[in-house]
Amino acid sequence: MDVSKTMDARSNQRFTPKLILLSILVPLLNLGLHTLIFLFFRSSDLPPMVNAFLAVIWGIFGIYSIYFSLNWVVEQYPDKWKDRVIPYVFVGPAVLLLGWLLFLPTLRTLYLSFFNADSTQFVGFANFAAVFTDRLLVTALRNNLLWVVFGTLACVILGLLIAVLADRSSFERLAKAVVFMPMAISFVAAGVIWKFIYYYQPGADQIGLLNAIIVNMGFQPQGWLSMVQPWNNLFLIVILVWMQTGFAMVIFSAAIKGIPEDMLEAARMDGAGEIRIFFKIMLPVISSTVLAVTTTIIVFTLKIFDVVMIMTGGQYGTEVVATEFYRQLFMYQNAGYGSTLAIVLLIAVIPVIILNVRQLKKGGNL
Repeated sequence: MDVSKTMDARSNQRFTPKLILLSILVPLLNLGLHTLIFLFFRSSDLPPMVNAFLAVIWGIFGIYSIYFSLNWVVEQYPDKWKDRVIPYVFVGPAVLLLGWLLFLPTLRTLYLSFFNADSTQFVGFANFAAVFTDRLLVTALRNNLLWVVFGTLACVILGLLIAVLADRSSFERLAKAVVFMPMAISFVAAGVIWKFIYYYQPGADQIGLLNAIIVNMGFQPQGWLSMVQPWNNLFLIVILVWMQTGFAMVIFSAAIKGIPEDMLEAARMDGAGEIRIFFKIMLPVISSTVLAVTTTIIVFTLKIFDVVMIMTGGQYGTEVVATEFYRQLFMYQNAGYGSTLAIVLLIAVIPVIILNVRQLKKGGNL
């Protein structure tokens, strides 16, 4: 009796030919079915709205069917293997999709960066050498550095200051709502809004808000976005600060509220002033949050494109790496040079991402 039970238990821990067949057929059926649906949508003559509606339905139910079918297969596995495999079932499709949408295009971009404009001749590292010697590209790199330094510092400092001050005010919710509101606006919309603020035209009649104010104060109107370097870049950076300070404020406010109140009260009882409490207690406690917010905004500034393109189109010495990438690849049809600029942006962002991931691991959040 015991021997038969032991043999049954062992057989339940083994893969049968049926399980092996299911493990192969179900993923292949999923792949084949969704490939056919994708090919149908790609060559469909349906009206665009109908096509979009059906694509959304396919996306919702397609994802559900993939997870449901794969989970059903894993549920047939022996208990020993079920717990090992099921995490990969839920993570695997997402990883494959990210690889298809991100990793493979990155490899192709890297490959194209070693070729000439029409990708017919291998040029080695010539494109990379040109990036750091071309006058426009050197200016773009310098401008990106301005965005990283001044934009990030202003967002972090103002966000932290507002979070601390709003936390002590009686109208905290209103203040935070007003500061956070620009986050709801896209960079393109923000560019349009600020273009009207900075707008300049010759003469005394000014429709730009800023010029209208200074003309009424008795001063001459200024072409804010066509000023000499670095002022026009700094005026563009103001838009980033206006939008991202709310993001920094919300994250800092949440971190500050997590500081134990008895710690702060003990410091006050010992005679510490509010400034000393901020620098000696609050700032060290939320240092990991400060680093996370700083690195996130640095990534924003390295990839900045929308504001510059809407406001100046990269003219008047305001070009950044992303605008030059757009010009080279889509306007001049220079795939090699454009791909090189994209890789330069990626290389610039990678150290910041690694720093963020390490910080998350250190804090136990990853």
